Amino acid sequence: MVLTDGDVTLRPIRVRDQRAWREVNRRNRDWLRPWEATIPPAAPWGPVVQRPTYRQMVRHLRAEANGGRMLPFVIEYQGGLVGQLTVAGITWGSMCAGHVGYWVDRDVAGRGVMPTAVALAVDHCFRQVGLHRIEVCIRPENGPSRRVVEKLGFREEGMRPRYLHIDGAWRDHLVFALTAEEAREGLLSRWRRERHGHGQDHPRK
Repeated sequence: MVLTDGDVTLRPIRVRDQRAWREVNRRNRDWLRPWEATIPPAAPWGPVVQRPTYRQMVRHLRAEANGGRMLPFVIEYQGGLVGQLTVAGITWGSMCAGHVGYWVDRDVAGRGVMPTAVALAVDHCFRQVGLHRIEVCIRPENGPSRRVVEKLGFREEGMRPRYLHIDGAWRDHLVFALTAEEAREGLLSRWRRERHGHGQDHPRK
C-alpha cells in the first residue's frame, strides 16, 4: 500500500532501502538520540538482547506486517527517503487498536512532512484497515512532536510513568489518542485546514 499527499509519500519499507535509510539515520544521529528507543540492561537471568541489523529489522517488520500486527512505512519527501513511520501493536478482537511511532530527517522538519505522514497513516488505519483507536505516546519534553498530534486533533489522555527505555533510561510518556468517531472527516482534511500554522515537526515521537 502506497499513500501519497503532495510531496509526501508513505510506502512499505524494503531491504533495498538500506543505503538510503542508513545515510539519513547517520546524518541525524545526534538529533535523534534523545528520542530514540534503547535496550535496557539485561537481568542476570534474562536473555541478552542486541540491536538488530537493518536486514533483521526489516525481516521482523515484514513478518509482523504479514501477521496483521504492524504497518511499517518509510516516509518519502519529493522522492527521497526522509524517515520512517510504523503503526505497531495492532490488536484486533474487541479492541481494534494500534499505536504510531516515527522519526524524520532534520533537513525537512518544519515543512509539514510529519503531520501529513501521520494523517495519511491514521486515515488509512480507520478507513481501509478497520482500526478503531490510534495512540501516539510522546515524551513530555518533546514539545514539537506534541504539537504535531495536537494539530491533528488527538486527545491527551494522561501520563504513563517510565513507559519506554529511551536514550539510556526509563522515560515518562504522555498518551495521545484518537478514535474513528473523532475523525469522520479525515485527519488529512483536518490538517489541510491547519497548514497556515508555523509549528515544526520533531525528529521522533
